[in-house]
Amino acid sequence: MRVVSDVSATLGPYVSLVASGLAVTGSPGPATVGAAATAAAFGLRRSVPYLLGSMAGTTLALLAVAAGLASVVLTQPELGTVLTAAAVAYLVWLAWKIATAPPLAAGEHETRARPTAVQGVVVGVANPKAYAALGALLASHRLGLPVGAEAVAETTVLAVLIVVVHLGWAAAGGWLARVSARPRVARAVNLVLAAALLAATVPLLLGLRA
Repeated sequence: MRVVSDVSATLGPYVSLVASGLAVTGSPGPATVGAAATAAAFGLRRSVPYLLGSMAGTTLALLAVAAGLASVVLTQPELGTVLTAAAVAYLVWLAWKIATAPPLAAGEHETRARPTAVQGVVVGVANPKAYAALGALLASHRLGLPVGAEAVAETTVLAVLIVVVHLGWAAAGGWLARVSARPRVARAVNLVLAAALLAATVPLLLGLRA
């Protein structure tokens, strides 16, 4: 029983971090909905550069939080406003691209510009609310390790979750693309996902008005 108790005490903080991390990084938001919508509209393979960029951008936000650099964003209203405005503008543009994307079966995607890795990075880093959420997540969990090792371990766990979550949302989008073989259904799916992406900008817009 003591062994079980010791194992539980050791793994418990990690399980808590993973569960909380999945809730924070996996919830619907600009990065996650963008991953699903882009994969659904342009196909999973053609969305890989954007997905890699979004993963990198979100990981950069995480590293900024872990290094304490995020405080620059959170304590400078002007900088936060600029980043938020940039994120909203890009997400509105991306929603339009997804809403007007032709069905995959039409084969027109080979000649249409697709979201790029740089644009994915923009979505990942230009969201001040993500910095606050990640900061709260790191501050509320302790793994019982020395300070330096603690920061590395928590950041590594969350970085892995960011990759897993992006792949999960993109896979869901890719699945929607496969089952939406009929052009009318595919267009309807694209419109719904574009609307969901626009809905994900609402918290950002509210932040701009605050």
